[in-house]
Amino acid sequence: MRADILICGVGGQGTVLASKLLSFAAMEAGEPVHSAETIGMAQRGGSVTSHVRIGDGVYSPLIPLGKADIILAFEPAEAVRNIEYLKDDGIVIVNSNPVRPVTESLLNTGYDGKEMISFLKENFNCIITDGEELCREFGSSKFFNVAVIGIAAGSGKLGIPKEILTGAIRAKVPQKFIETNLRAFEKGCTEGGERFSG
Repeated sequence: MRADILICGVGGQGTVLASKLLSFAAMEAGEPVHSAETIGMAQRGGSVTSHVRIGDGVYSPLIPLGKADIILAFEPAEAVRNIEYLKDDGIVIVNSNPVRPVTESLLNTGYDGKEMISFLKENFNCIITDGEELCREFGSSKFFNVAVIGIAAGSGKLGIPKEILTGAIRAKVPQKFIETNLRAFEKGCTEGGERFSG
């Protein structure tokens, strides 16, 4: 298989764990993997971007502009910020819930993510999901990072078998969170299968 997956969000949303799960799963599937993170002021809510490149013929861990097959966006503004990486027939899976940066709180700009979501829906192949609603039964939106991998798997665009992804969750998630993450993954798979129409 060949897949270039870009994961973007802000510090504390679990983007790095998501990239590690995908990388581990791809390696378990026998695929070569390159990955890299670009982390700004992550602990202060700054941008975090992870590149995961799966398959032969990859010589750099960073995805070139216009070459990402999938963007997994944990926040609307981060999806738009990184949209230039998406290839013409690629897919964006984005959380509709915004994370308001400190500067927005100080300036009260009115950022609510709706303009970003409208832009994405009008111009790109998207699955828009409400991360808070998706993860409500799990008690925390912090499980979105695994749920969104499930959405990608359910959409049929990820290319990694579900059983290998669940194995990666069992191997890489702390023991006390494994079962909840598996439930989040399965719920994401169901939503991805129901929502994707491309």
